[in-house]
Amino acid sequence: MRVQATRTIHLFMGMMIILTAFAVWAEEEKPTASADVGISNKYVWRGYELSDDSIVIQPSTTVSHKNMSLNLWGNIDSALDDTDPTTTDKSAWEETDFTLSYGTSSGPVDLEFGYIYYGLDGLDDTQEIYASASMDIFLAPSLTIYKDIGAIPGWYFSLGISHSIELSERLTLDLSGSLGYYKSEDDGFVEVDSNLNPTTNRYEALHDGNISVSTTLPFGEYITMTPMVAYSFPLSDEADYLLQSTSFEGESDYIYGGVTFSIAF
Repeated sequence: MRVQATRTIHLFMGMMIILTAFAVWAEEEKPTASADVGISNKYVWRGYELSDDSIVIQPSTTVSHKNMSLNLWGNIDSALDDTDPTTTDKSAWEETDFTLSYGTSSGPVDLEFGYIYYGLDGLDDTQEIYASASMDIFLAPSLTIYKDIGAIPGWYFSLGISHSIELSERLTLDLSGSLGYYKSEDDGFVEVDSNLNPTTNRYEALHDGNISVSTTLPFGEYITMTPMVAYSFPLSDEADYLLQSTSFEGESDYIYGGVTFSIAF
């Protein structure tokens, strides 16, 4: 935990330095900022179950200026499960991610390019670069390509759609869905057979699907509350076996939900 705390402090210090540079740079146009706190019954990422029988709290802060954005995100597990039945699960800050992104648009197409640093407790830190394209048309289709350039070399492709239904002047019902595809370039990230035993083949498969429903409830001018429920599921037998082998309960699909409180200024 001391290593993780030191890493988190370094990331916060780095962001503060960059924010100072933003403030100096943004003489004519002030940056915008937002802060979120998400509370959920489960941490699911790209189909993987990363928490067990606990509440996860995920604070986040973003500062943007013109086309550039900086985000710092964390995950706190109220009862982190180390899979050892002889030890007591404890609350832990187990992940800190830093994202730097640049966005632009060309006609109906929005483009974004970015870098993500994943600071992980108990695992090797890793890094990704990504590129995303989305269209400002019905269902807002998007394609995002992630390339891991750190501990787990490989590619992750995410195809998404979303749609908002206006319920009132300030209230919308937001629907979204995504499909993911993994291609490993790491001999340690391999397929798992039907007996949940690792093979020697690098993992490559249609990986995970995710559908979610949320609504945004405004409170005043700056604060919103967003309840959400989602369903994550495997898209192939290869993904089913892999996700079962990494799950705490031997499952590969999950229904989970939570609420996010946000403030923008």
